[in-house]
Amino acid sequence: MATLLYRLGRFSFRRRRLTLAAWVIALALLGLGASRLSEPTTDAFSIPGTESSQALGVIADKFGRATDVASARVVFTVPGDATLTGAAQKAAIGQTVAALTGVPQVTGVTDPFVAGTVSPDQRTAYATVDYSVPVTDISVADREKLLSAGAAAKAAGIGVEFSGDVTKTPAQGHAAEALGIIIAALVLLITFGSLVAAGLPLLTAVVGVGAGMLGIQIATGFFDLSSSTPALATMLGLAVGIDYALFVVSRYRQELAAGRAGEEAAARATSTAGSAVVFAGLTVIIALVALSVTGIPFLTAVGVAAAGTVAVAVLITLSFVPAILGFANRRILPKRQRGPEPQVGRSDKRPFGERWARGVLRHRVLALLIPLGLIALVALPTLDLRLALPDDGTAARESTQRKAYDQLAEGFGAGFNGPLLVVVEAGPGAAGAAAERVRTTIGALDDVVMVTDAALNRAGDTALLTVIPASAPASEGTKDLVHEIRERTVADATVSVTGATAVDIDVSDRLTGALVPYLAIVVGLAFVLLMLIFRSILVPIKATIGFLLSVAAAFGALVFVFQQGHLADLIGLPSSGPIVSVIPIFLIGILFGLAMDYEVFLVTRTREEYVHGTAPNDAVVTSMRQGARVVTAAALIMMSVFAGFILAEDAVIKMLGYGLAFGVAVDAFLVRMTIVPATLSLLGRSAWWLPSWLDRVLPNVDVEGERLTKRLADAEEDPGEWQPATAAG
Repeated sequence: MATLLYRLGRFSFRRRRLTLAAWVIALALLGLGASRLSEPTTDAFSIPGTESSQALGVIADKFGRATDVASARVVFTVPGDATLTGAAQKAAIGQTVAALTGVPQVTGVTDPFVAGTVSPDQRTAYATVDYSVPVTDISVADREKLLSAGAAAKAAGIGVEFSGDVTKTPAQGHAAEALGIIIAALVLLITFGSLVAAGLPLLTAVVGVGAGMLGIQIATGFFDLSSSTPALATMLGLAVGIDYALFVVSRYRQELAAGRAGEEAAARATSTAGSAVVFAGLTVIIALVALSVTGIPFLTAVGVAAAGTVAVAVLITLSFVPAILGFANRRILPKRQRGPEPQVGRSDKRPFGERWARGVLRHRVLALLIPLGLIALVALPTLDLRLALPDDGTAARESTQRKAYDQLAEGFGAGFNGPLLVVVEAGPGAAGAAAERVRTTIGALDDVVMVTDAALNRAGDTALLTVIPASAPASEGTKDLVHEIRERTVADATVSVTGATAVDIDVSDRLTGALVPYLAIVVGLAFVLLMLIFRSILVPIKATIGFLLSVAAAFGALVFVFQQGHLADLIGLPSSGPIVSVIPIFLIGILFGLAMDYEVFLVTRTREEYVHGTAPNDAVVTSMRQGARVVTAAALIMMSVFAGFILAEDAVIKMLGYGLAFGVAVDAFLVRMTIVPATLSLLGRSAWWLPSWLDRVLPNVDVEGERLTKRLADAEEDPGEWQPATAAG
């Protein structure tokens, strides 16, 4: 591995114009493909094969209803003791209904007074707006026309609010990315003391994210991708792109400081830090691609798309970065160090990393126990974890969607916002009688407010019932009701439960059930990978346990803020509620890969020193002296990039940004820089123990570059292709 990357780094540095041209051509081709193939993303969550998904297919087949078309609700309310049944109010609502029918793509609007959708106290009513196209085909201008159609009712003193996906305008702007990049630039400038060195990781990360985004746009022409996919890929692409380039640039500067010429320094930096980047990137990619084992299509698509962005970041780090180093050469150093014989100045003061490492090793038991206690304390709220998919009830309190949701709940009951559709299938002409038996059975259940009369298809073999629960859509009561209905059987009929609420429950159940097998596969594959890197049994076990500690802390922090509502004002959280169901599996996958970044970077340097004859404790100190500053900068950059996404409106991205920022902080500073060196010191030489039979079986990927170092040393005595360049040449 190290030898191959040495050749690649040397070639990219030497043939930098050719390398740069190749990347420009690749970006141009991606841009051309994106312009031809790009399609809109979707917010729909569904899982083929679940009962709710199959029942939706039955509705579409038997009733001729398209289940993917958009719809909205317009909610009317009056203040005080007034009612909506006065002549003036009815006339104003009638004018609004007429205006709604003229909105583009609308096929029908129900009048509340004709359809009977007026609350018992006559102070709340709603109209249903049906569209002919999916929500992705509705333009921003058409949304604005929908929202402006309530002018007549508002003029009459009637409150008008809107709910449904069609009312949500896609978020614009890139404040999250910009904030993360600004903070990353400051951290890089402080770390390197050079504008060129600070700008290079940012440049390469932006190029990588650009390539990844173009690739995702191409992928939308072939797959249905979630609307969260671009933001997730951008978040990951920026974080790993900056960090990976940071690792290589830092090692390049160390090689220059050792007196090596630019070409040789770039080759060695790519072979050493580049090896760590390859395996760190592989762990992230494994974690993301492994989302496919859940059997959930939208998770698979998001995982593969994000993994593609990470793969591009790795490729850019290994080829584009050395090429840019070729253009920058010694300008990557601070001015005082750019001369052929730089006078850096002597200082007896030990670097912070060395002082920290020696302090940890001196008090290694306390350095192990104190962080474990802190993590356990932070992780406690995880015991209260509740999962659900976002709906209008979790929207910002001042938004029209949340107001409409609350008004409907007040006027018609909490369960009105989450109606269940019950599909009854029987023989020709027998669905009516079967549906009546089902209606009676469901009506007798707890937590049921109302069951509507059955709607029959023309053949009379399928009936459709609407069930209004007493509980809110995301409550445990509604979830229990769905499962209870499904457990009831009716002779000579098949009963299925569907609707948006049932679909959300099925998705959440599938995601929860997929967590354990997903975690097992990711940890298992990564364990093998880490054994290849470290040639050890105990180090991969330690790395895995450290990751689990970071995940537990991240979950606890999420529940504490997003579910329990503590400190919500500090991050602009509009309301608290259950954690979005997709967050745990995303957080586990992404945080695992990122946690391994620091593990691989720090511990490969420790092993590099150890295999070259350094004592275990001294190897830890040397690794921390060389790597603590870089890891600190990398962690701060990742935290700032992820924290920037807390500003996002999308609930998934907001929670994920917060969870990853907190998880990275715990993993980098408590786990990797405190628990890991303390554990390695306690284990001593046994940390690197590997059974002899396993040592023979495992291929030697030479991450530390031991064989490369020997070949380079031999080349100095026998000049040839492998002769390293000198500072003079």
